Amino acid sequence: MQNWNLIFGISIISSPILFAMIAFPDSIAWSWNEGRGGYFFALIFVVAELIGLKIVISKKKLLIVIPLALATIAYLVSLEYGLREYIIESAELFNVQLIYSWTWMWDFVVMAIFIVVALSIFFGKRWIRIAPAGPIFLIGTAIILSLDAFFPYDTLGPLQYIVPYFVQANVWIITTLDLGTAVAKDNVMFLRGDHGSMALQVFWPSAGVHSIIIFSLVIGAFMLKLNIPRNRKAIYFILGIIGTIGVNLIRIFSLSWYALKVTTDPVAWEEYHKIAGEIMFLPWLFAFIFVVIIIESRRLKKSEK
Repeated sequence: MQNWNLIFGISIISSPILFAMIAFPDSIAWSWNEGRGGYFFALIFVVAELIGLKIVISKKKLLIVIPLALATIAYLVSLEYGLREYIIESAELFNVQLIYSWTWMWDFVVMAIFIVVALSIFFGKRWIRIAPAGPIFLIGTAIILSLDAFFPYDTLGPLQYIVPYFVQANVWIITTLDLGTAVAKDNVMFLRGDHGSMALQVFWPSAGVHSIIIFSLVIGAFMLKLNIPRNRKAIYFILGIIGTIGVNLIRIFSLSWYALKVTTDPVAWEEYHKIAGEIMFLPWLFAFIFVVIIIESRRLKKSEK
């Protein structure tokens, strides 16, 4: 028998995200700081964690959440009628330098608040164990956008600290594979390949440091749901961080390869740069969670025999 109240609840929670994707498709950019692409992945997390639950949601709770969903949709609409301009103007009051990160930050803050409140109404404090990945992904993205807005480029020392090591490793790979000439100085790479020369200055978001933070938050929340020994949770977490670092090295390498072998035109290169991180990190995040679920499901079946 279908749990129709749960399905209706998932539909209510999903409605603001689906509305944004349908009504404003141009805002669904896949670069982490240039649009609402993260909404899509948050939606996948929410649906994947809630679908199939045996928990019954009362009609009263559903009716309480509907106005909250409508208010969130109203926020998205109001952005197109002057609210976004107001948010942009407010950036000056807070000495924000990166306006886009500031404006998109509020989109993720509002959506995260809505989903957390909705899940809290449906499940109480248990939501953090039932469906944490979606809201924590949104919260993590909002945090990263706020850091980028208030501490742009290399002004946030602790996050920028590891970038030169990423750059040095990338230069070593390029040299070893004989793909062109590569020289590193701090966080700058000087590349010369088939289409001329290009200098790439790497800051912590471009190095994928933000993805390590988001991965840590999402996987930490996911581990709360797993009923397995702490040592295995720690092993999964460490392996996930190592894998994410590897994905980020691949990302920097791909950006360098694009400059060495495809084009040094700044406009064309920037278009690739906008999507290079997310098209690698987010599939890796889903794949890692999927593999962990498969491994633990098999272990559970063996233990039950």
